[in-house]
Amino acid sequence: MPTETDRPAPGANQALWTSTVAFTACFAVWTIFSIIGMGIKQELGLSETQFGLLIGTPVVTGSLSRILLGAWSDQFGGRRLFAGVMVAGAAAAFLTSYAHTYPMLLLAALGVGIAGGSFSVGVAYVSKFYPPRQQGLALGIFGAGNVGSAVTKLLAPFVMVAMGWESVARIWAVGLLIMAVAFLLLTKEDPDQLARQREGRRGAPLREQLSVLRNIQVWRFSLYYFFVFGAFMGLVLWLPHYLVDVYGLDVKTAGVLAAFYSIPASLFRVYGGHLSDRYGARAVLYWTFGVSVLCTFMLSYPPTTYTIHAVSGPITFSTSMGLIPFLVTIFVLGFFMSLGKAAVFKHIPAYYPHHVGAVGGLVGMIGGLGGFVLPLAFGVLNDLTGVWTSCFALLFLLVSIAFIWMHVAIRQMERRAARPAELPEFPEMQGMGEPGIVIPARAGAIEDWRPEEPAFWTSTGRPIARRNLWISIYCLLLSFAVWMVWSVVVARLPAIGFDFTTDQLFWLAAVPGLSGATLRIFYAFLVPVFGGRLWTTISTASLLVPAFGIGYAVQDPTTPYLIFLALALLCGLGGGNFASSMANIGWFYPKSEKGNALALNGGLGNLGVSVMQFLVPVVITFGLFGALGGQAQATAEGGRLWMQNAGFVWVPFIMIGTLAAWFGMNDILSARASFADQAAIFRRGHTWLMCWLYTGTFGTFIGMSAGFPLLTKLVFPDVNAQSYVFLGPLVGALSRAGTGWVSDKYGGARVTFWVFAVQILAILGMVWFLDLQSFLGFFAMVLVLFAASGVGNASTFQMVPGIMRHVVDRAAPDQPLAERRRQAERESAAVIGFTSAIAAYGAFYIPKAYGTSIAATGTANLALWGFLIFYATCLGMTWWVYSGPRGLLREDERARARQDTITAATGSAT
Repeated sequence: MPTETDRPAPGANQALWTSTVAFTACFAVWTIFSIIGMGIKQELGLSETQFGLLIGTPVVTGSLSRILLGAWSDQFGGRRLFAGVMVAGAAAAFLTSYAHTYPMLLLAALGVGIAGGSFSVGVAYVSKFYPPRQQGLALGIFGAGNVGSAVTKLLAPFVMVAMGWESVARIWAVGLLIMAVAFLLLTKEDPDQLARQREGRRGAPLREQLSVLRNIQVWRFSLYYFFVFGAFMGLVLWLPHYLVDVYGLDVKTAGVLAAFYSIPASLFRVYGGHLSDRYGARAVLYWTFGVSVLCTFMLSYPPTTYTIHAVSGPITFSTSMGLIPFLVTIFVLGFFMSLGKAAVFKHIPAYYPHHVGAVGGLVGMIGGLGGFVLPLAFGVLNDLTGVWTSCFALLFLLVSIAFIWMHVAIRQMERRAARPAELPEFPEMQGMGEPGIVIPARAGAIEDWRPEEPAFWTSTGRPIARRNLWISIYCLLLSFAVWMVWSVVVARLPAIGFDFTTDQLFWLAAVPGLSGATLRIFYAFLVPVFGGRLWTTISTASLLVPAFGIGYAVQDPTTPYLIFLALALLCGLGGGNFASSMANIGWFYPKSEKGNALALNGGLGNLGVSVMQFLVPVVITFGLFGALGGQAQATAEGGRLWMQNAGFVWVPFIMIGTLAAWFGMNDILSARASFADQAAIFRRGHTWLMCWLYTGTFGTFIGMSAGFPLLTKLVFPDVNAQSYVFLGPLVGALSRAGTGWVSDKYGGARVTFWVFAVQILAILGMVWFLDLQSFLGFFAMVLVLFAASGVGNASTFQMVPGIMRHVVDRAAPDQPLAERRRQAERESAAVIGFTSAIAAYGAFYIPKAYGTSIAATGTANLALWGFLIFYATCLGMTWWVYSGPRGLLREDERARARQDTITAATGSAT
């Protein structure tokens, strides 16, 4: 039985480090065929499939033996068993040097595989020295013995070139035998075995040890390990061959570069154990699978040449991943695989403390089999498809399945905890291991959240809410930057050789608004379904796709217009994030502070447009990323631009935001709801009225942000507008962030009414100065329009909670007050998200309206008069429905103003 004290058992550190070195030696022998296999392939003329079978065969023995070796470790003790495995592996490796036919080599490879079985012995042996809170780190350190594969990759090629592959097998065998002797001299029996020896009792019989394998949860863990370890092993064996044949490297260089993957995928397992102890193994696995899905997708895309049959003739362009991007991507993949390996084995002693050997043996066996099955599958896929990247396509499919299964299982466990009678009683849904083992709490989840209670809010709620708010603001700022970056990129495309018409350029500027607005419709309802923490993490990470895409596409003037349209659509991922971000933050704050919190989140998030319009024109003027960023593009004036930086500059910031969201944000469990629970808003007439009003405020802000840079370039061609355009979004964002308190104090409906009055005057001013061809006057009116729209963005959202409270109270007067308030909060969050989705279409219709107006009449006046009429309808609707004598919010806002006056007077008197 593992010790339950808070301190490791005597001799723990010596056992840990000696076992780690011993496992490193075992792993070096276990993977020896990844190098000597290439010499054997050349000597015997093996096919791809035969080669894949040969390098994967040692994994069969090492994997299949793990379950029995693990169970025997729990039954008889791991120390002597570990040494015996090393002796057997050394003998098999030595005899390999005398095999020179393919069948004999396959038999020798089976014998060498016994060295891989040492893993389950070492896990059971080491874990017994440490208490649960330190087992993640301890097993992470032990598992770092995977670095033995890098030892083989680095050293074996040089030995093989100098002395032949037979010498590699002999030298590695002698080294493993020496290690076996040293292990026996330096270690002692584990605490369980010593206790059994003192008490004269035997270990649990094999049948009992294996009984826990009936739990489906064990098999789910095995699937995880099949990817994080099995795919690691498969790539360890396959990468030298891949690098030689795909990139034309020699075997020594390929071995060194393959170690570039192996080393992080091994050593960072220690860090994975630390993270699993601190943040929870489940959180680490979410990160592992999420990043791995992205990496394997990028790696699976084959070098491709496209031909588009255009009107003026065929347009051809190619895509491929160079050696440096490949190595960077494979390094990232290896890093997160190493974290995942530690996370999987952190689960095992937590759930099955009395059956670590058996469960660890099965999980290790399934994972190890991946090292056999996958290289064989890689070879078969190569023979069948002739596409080298097919191996990564298989891994993409595998990790996607694991990711989906894990998330579905976790959600089902959470739902069962909330509604135990509604789900079948499968062990998987309970998430239980041995009897008495409690499921670990999910990181970042808050079950008790009462922001309307002053004592709770002051002592507990406000610090948590503020942390979530500032992380949300950072991520939302990046989302707006990526969403609107296209407006700056489009304006520069003609200067670097892209031959697009004016109408095509306006379409490119407008399409991100179209896709972003459409995505918002869906994003508005996803926070209650997935949880704010997970969804903010995923949605922020998704910004990497357009950021990388822009960086690659703008470097080649022959890139077709269709590709740019696709990238413009993908930029809409940033636009969609606003709906989920605002819906999420609304849950954290009480009604009295909700308007200001939403104003800060939306306003400072909107600031991303201004930050982008200021930063991008600067970073495209120099080689920010050196050789990794690509070459400069020559401009028509003879200068040079690095337009790819417009996309690449956001990549490190997006990665930081993704990490901050996962590790710093929280889920409010009471905010969970299905789409059906939120769909009631579509039956509320006020939902659609608020969509109209918010389109007048936020639609103006985002539409002018998207269309103004190109508009000024066309209407005032002699003015360098790129130096000024960032000021409009800056004014709009700051006015939103700084005026939320005004709506909280005086009432959102009253403020919104005056916002539309100011916007009407600003439009009249724009028409006036446009006719006078005065850029300064025109630009001043644009700034007024931006400032008014920012104030209106805050005031319209401040209206929503009050409106929904009235609506729910009238619709369900018999419901308890607490239930009505909860439903009103749920619907308010959904309405805020949905109205932001509809309003975001302004990023499409305003640039398109400008383009259509200029094409039809030669000026933008027609579009401006259309906007004025729209604002007039918003002004009348606000007065009639909300702020006028019969308005829904009139009495609430007047009562709040009177109360503020009384409070202020009392304070002054005091």
